[in-house]
Order: sequence, then C-alpha cells, then structure tokens
Amino acid sequence: MHEARPQTTLFLLVSVDGKISTGDSDVMDVDKDYPRIVGVKEGLKQYYDLERETDFFSLNTGRVFAKIGMNEKTDEPEKTVVRFVVIDNKPHLTESGVRYLAKKAETLIIITTNTNHPAFALQKEYDNIHILTYQEHIDFHDVFFKLKRDFGAERLTIQSGGELNTVLVREGLIDRVLLVVAPALIGGKNTATLMDGESLHSASELNKIKSLEFVQAKPLQNSYLLLEYKVNN
Repeated sequence: MHEARPQTTLFLLVSVDGKISTGDSDVMDVDKDYPRIVGVKEGLKQYYDLERETDFFSLNTGRVFAKIGMNEKTDEPEKTVVRFVVIDNKPHLTESGVRYLAKKAETLIIITTNTNHPAFALQKEYDNIHILTYQEHIDFHDVFFKLKRDFGAERLTIQSGGELNTVLVREGLIDRVLLVVAPALIGGKNTATLMDGESLHSASELNKIKSLEFVQAKPLQNSYLLLEYKVNN
C-alpha cells in the first residue's frame, strides 16, 4: 500500500471542540497555555509521552516552530534521531532558527517556494540540511515521493496547522489520524482547528470529504482521550 510514499499519521493535540490553539493570534499556544489551566494541565504530559513515540520523520511548519520560539533559542540543543521536514515559504524561520534545528535534528529537510530562505546560507556549514524548492506551489505528492525515495522515509508523522492539514487530507496524503483530546472547550470562530483553509462551496466538491474508519478510543488519565482512525482515501 502506498509504495511510492511514506505511511502518514496526522498526530495532534486537540480540544473537545477541535481547536489546536487557544486563540487567534500567535501569542496564544497550547504548549504555553494548557500548563496554566486547572483541569487540563494535570494530564498534558501524556500527549508529550505519546509524541516521543512517533515516527523518526516528523513534518511541521516554519510558522509552528517560530510560534514556539525556535528562532529565539540560544541553548545548545540535545541531538535527536528525528528527521525534521519543515514547510516554510514566508519564511517564518530565521537563520538562527534553522541553525538550531540543524543542530538538533538528525536531518533537516526544508520545503519552500522561497529562493531566499535562510537555510540556503547554512548548507555549507551543516551537511544535514537539505532543501526542496518549488516555484509557486508546493507539490506535496512530489514531496512525499522524494521523502521516501531520497531520504528513506517509510513512515511520517505530521503535526502541522489547520490549513496544511486540510490540503494534505484532501489530496489523499493522510493515512491515519491519531488525536489526543484534551478536556477543554476553547471556542472562537477564528481559532485554529484540526482542519481549516478553504471551505467547500457546492455538492460537487463532496468527494473532497474523507470518511474515517474507527480504530480505537482509549481513555487516558485526567479526562484525556486517545482517538485513532484510518482515513478512507
């Protein structure tokens, strides 16, 4: 199955109402805010424990890394065996952020349409930095094909934002959804959810909706829940 690309898992921490952030600005973030909320902070460690068991290849976005302060880190990171795949067009990562990730990761793969991305200036300094460039729009089918062919990615965990999640799901590139549900209701129509981006506009687009096959629902401690589904592509 899917011999030409890695098997993919969308792994996220969500509230009961499907929010993946605590608000509509970059200063709001579950990693920073959940530890401050009584009734939520007590079970949060379970998510991070499960995160450490995910695949060696991990896909995220430059925006998420910037949001959690990657550009401002000055400590010497502990080296990990994880291969980071980072989608970053703007770019959100600075040269400092790229350098930190290169020090931390076994391999750092930057995917971008920006020919001036700061990662280019660091390739001679760090031989574990690889860059895949696209002209206007990233071809994610091509990205995933190259991740397996060129980097040996058999399995890939995805922890991106709602807009990118929607793109990947609709293009049939997500095989499994693994959610840690936090006991919280956040609300807010502009707060990021599991899937955001462009809404569907007519019944002719119903084929873009992916049905799910239930795998498991596992109660965790402190009112947390683990949900797993297979995506019917």
